Amino acid sequence: MIPNYQDCMRPFLEAVNNASDTEVKLRDIITAISDHFQLSDAERAEPLPSGKQPIIDNRVGWARTYLSKAGLIDSPRRAHFQITQRGLNALSDPNAEINTQYLKQFEEFIDFTSTSAKTNDAITLEEQNVDANDTPDEVLRNAYKTINDALAQDILERTRNVTPAFFEQLLIDLLIAMGYGINGSGHRLGGAYDGGVDGVINQDPLGVEQIYIQAKRYAQGRNITPEQMNSFAGALDKVKSKKGIFVTTSDFSTNAITESQKFSAQVVLINGQQLAKLMLRYNIGCQTQETLHIKQIDEEFFDQN
Repeated sequence: MIPNYQDCMRPFLEAVNNASDTEVKLRDIITAISDHFQLSDAERAEPLPSGKQPIIDNRVGWARTYLSKAGLIDSPRRAHFQITQRGLNALSDPNAEINTQYLKQFEEFIDFTSTSAKTNDAITLEEQNVDANDTPDEVLRNAYKTINDALAQDILERTRNVTPAFFEQLLIDLLIAMGYGINGSGHRLGGAYDGGVDGVINQDPLGVEQIYIQAKRYAQGRNITPEQMNSFAGALDKVKSKKGIFVTTSDFSTNAITESQKFSAQVVLINGQQLAKLMLRYNIGCQTQETLHIKQIDEEFFDQN
C-alpha cells in the first residue's frame, strides 16, 4: 500500500541521515522510502490521475516540502538534501510521530502554513474538512472528482427527460465530437425508421462504411434485455452493417451483455454512467466554467545558475 505523505516524513529523515554522503539525491530518497514500505513495482509506478508523476514521488515530494519548511532538512543544491540538527533531534526520539502536528512546534512551519492560508494556497489541511493525510493537490483532485461526479449525475437525469428526437441528435453530436464520422457526417433516422435503428454515422465520404446507433432513453432500473439486443442485431443484419453502438440512459442486464457477445457484428454498449462521463469529457450539454493549472518548480531552470 502506498503510504500517505505524513507517513513518509520519518523514513525521509532516516534515508537522509543513513546515507554515506552528506547530501542525498531526491531519487535515492524515493527509492529508499519505497523499499522501506516494500512497495511493488506496480505501486512504485502507479501514476497520479494526470499520469505525469508516480503517486509515491508526489507524496515524498510533499513530505520534503513540509520537512524543509520546518527546518528539519536543508537543500544545498537542486534535488539534494541533508539533515539538520533539528532533524537529528526528531530522529533521536523513536517514539516521536513525525507529522504535520509534530512540525507545528516550529515557528518557521507555523509561519509557512499561516502565510499559505492567508494567500488562499490551502496548505493547512487540518483547517479544512478533508483527510489530513491527503496532499494539497490530492485535496484538489478529490474536490474535482466530487464536482464531476455530481455533475455527471445531474447531466444524466436531465438527459433522461429530453425528447426521443433530442436524445438521438445528442448521441450523433457526441459521436462526432469524439471523432467519429467523416467531416462530421452523421444524422438521426427518426422513430419511424423501419428496422429499429435510430442514427447513423458515415465513416467515409460515400457512406460505404457506416456505424448504426440504437438509443434507449430509459429511467434508472429499466435495463436493456437480451430481446432488445437481438432486435438491434437483426436491424444491423438488414442494413448489412458490422458495427453498431447501443446507448441507454439506464443499464444493460447481465444476460443482454452476454447476448451481445454472440453477435457477428461488433456492438459497443454504453450505459447511463458511461454516457454521462463521455458527455462531460466532450462538452456535450455542459461547458467549462473555469480552468485551474497546477504548476511545479522547473528544477532544470534553476540548475542553470
